[in-house]
Amino acid sequence: MIRYMTSGESHGKQLTVIIDGIPAGLKLNVEDINKDLERRRGGFGRGERAQRIEKDKAEIVSGVRWGQTIGSPITIVVKNADWENNKKIMSLDAKDLNEKMFLLRPRPGHADLPGAMKFDRGDLRDILERASARETAARVAAGSIFKKLLYELNIKIYSFTREIAGIEASVKDILSHKIISDIEASPVRTPDKTQEKQMMNEITKAKNMGDTLGGVFTVVAKGVPVGLGSHAQWDLKLDARIAQSLVSIQAVKGVEFGIGFEYSSRPGSKAHDEISYSKEKGFTRKTNNAGGFEGGITNGHDIVVSCAVKPIPSLMMPLKSVNIKTKKEEVAEKVRSDVCIVPAVGVIGESVVAYELARAVKEKFGADSVDELKENLNSYLHQIKNF
Repeated sequence: MIRYMTSGESHGKQLTVIIDGIPAGLKLNVEDINKDLERRRGGFGRGERAQRIEKDKAEIVSGVRWGQTIGSPITIVVKNADWENNKKIMSLDAKDLNEKMFLLRPRPGHADLPGAMKFDRGDLRDILERASARETAARVAAGSIFKKLLYELNIKIYSFTREIAGIEASVKDILSHKIISDIEASPVRTPDKTQEKQMMNEITKAKNMGDTLGGVFTVVAKGVPVGLGSHAQWDLKLDARIAQSLVSIQAVKGVEFGIGFEYSSRPGSKAHDEISYSKEKGFTRKTNNAGGFEGGITNGHDIVVSCAVKPIPSLMMPLKSVNIKTKKEEVAEKVRSDVCIVPAVGVIGESVVAYELARAVKEKFGADSVDELKENLNSYLHQIKNF
């Protein structure tokens, strides 16, 4: 079983992630992790903290020896550079408590208020520090390992920005190899150069107005074999597990596979992917409206999943709120933030999809070493080829 857990606060000393269940023998270098952390920090519309203050670097402190995983839990630490500016605010020592530092005006759309009510906290910082999307740096660090494992099995994952502020990219072939280099070269991680400029213009306008923008990103997983997940129980359906992981990302409010909500406006005759067969290719489909899933099981086609991202609630021109101490109407706290996080959230989306795929692979094929995992997968692929 593959599982992971993150810990740490946004302005605390560090973020930590512990990953259990990665087979032994996976070649791993810390730079593999740092590349994805760098991708997460980038993107037009990110704020000062992401691009200037936090130069995220991972440190592997367990589970790897001489460049390979050894089968024991992997621990990764990402230090918070901003800790130096927040030692008193985030101090562990009771003598440093200072009510003048309390945050009392919850931001609409954030976990501030419901979290404070649930945990009975008089300072919103106790909630926002953990609810912050800063936590996703730990998830991306873990995701780089999941992607590395999947790559050994010829499963590749990438993401791109489909839409920002209603400006939708025209993407002709999301499964071509060239699209990946175009995406990574784009400041907003979109392959559409024309719409890229429009997206950047809208982000600049929003920044000048003290506002924020949302959008849509898409994650694609290529080379996924048929048969991951199960129809037999509701909690074994792999598309459902992927959806849960994606919605757990801060600011993600909706998920669709393939054509998703477009299904609602099509008749069945124009919605489903017709099945064909040839001796060379086996069972295939000319279309992939289902996004790689049928009945909660991968059908052998590429997984295509898109997510709606809301504008983040930390505004430079804050909305109305209520002071939790005085109960009087005031404007919400002004917290340093990004203008648009959609390009970065796509990278996070890759990581959580990779987690669910790696977990499903381990459940299906077992194995304590990478070589054993490959052998089990190859045996299964031979079996289904002769179905």
